Amino acid sequence: MKTIVWFGFVLGALSAAGDVILTKPGQSATFKCGVQTYTQSLVWNHGNDRIISVSRSGFPRKGKFNERSKLKSETTLEISGVREEDVGKFICTADGTSYEHTLLVVSVSASPSSELQLGSEATLQCQVKGLNPPDSPVRWERPDGSLHSGSQTVQLKSVARTDAGNWKCTFSHDGGKYNESLEIKVQEPGPKTAAPSPSPSSKDVTQPGVTQPPSTDAGLLGLKWWMWVAVGVGCLVVVLLMVFVIVLCKRLKRKKRKFLNKKTGRQPKTYCQCDRPAAAAKPQQGRRKKKPSALPLQPVLIA
Repeated sequence: MKTIVWFGFVLGALSAAGDVILTKPGQSATFKCGVQTYTQSLVWNHGNDRIISVSRSGFPRKGKFNERSKLKSETTLEISGVREEDVGKFICTADGTSYEHTLLVVSVSASPSSELQLGSEATLQCQVKGLNPPDSPVRWERPDGSLHSGSQTVQLKSVARTDAGNWKCTFSHDGGKYNESLEIKVQEPGPKTAAPSPSPSSKDVTQPGVTQPPSTDAGLLGLKWWMWVAVGVGCLVVVLLMVFVIVLCKRLKRKKRKFLNKKTGRQPKTYCQCDRPAAAAKPQQGRRKKKPSALPLQPVLIA
């Protein structure tokens, strides 16, 4: 009887002593059950919600975190893409014995960035999801090890060189102390370089009482006169090239035609102009003349 009671006390201690898992949003979290193997069944729960259950006589069945949960080994659970609402108790039950773990999601950030300018303003923020703030306060620890007077938010009114280093967001849970680090870099402001002032030339120097004539360098449409000359010369060259190409093409066509006629033996047509009398003009066609009517017959006299 004493042995049974002692064995139950050991199991209860194993069930109460769980691990605290720290992770950041978007990362993965791994939970070890507390045993390496099981004989009948293994069940992982998130609070009262079933995550996955495995039986030696059947196939594993998934519930919550269906797309983001998997067994890395026979008893180890992995949750990928952790969200802030995933915090809480993760309970592993192997052959009827439970092992409880706690997930905390920690996020630390610096605004405007972790690389700060000397003398600028900055804000350090630490959020720990899954804690009870009154019982587990969140504090910032400076790079020199001293605690900042603020809580989870630190306002740096003027960044100093001593602010550079590893800041730690510290908190406690179930008697254990935990921290998340944030490295801050402080940069020296770069020297300001003044734009060189243009030295006045001899043309720009005006004598008192002397009025300078208006400058003629502006030209038409903002172009100087020599630019317009260059544009005109360029256009003239283009026109001459076009005329040359057209003439060259015509000469090539003419030579090609002569070469083809010579190759085929054909002579160009020649027309002979002979001195011949001009053909008589055709009579004009008019109305035909009427034949004279026959004379009336005279009676023959018989002697």
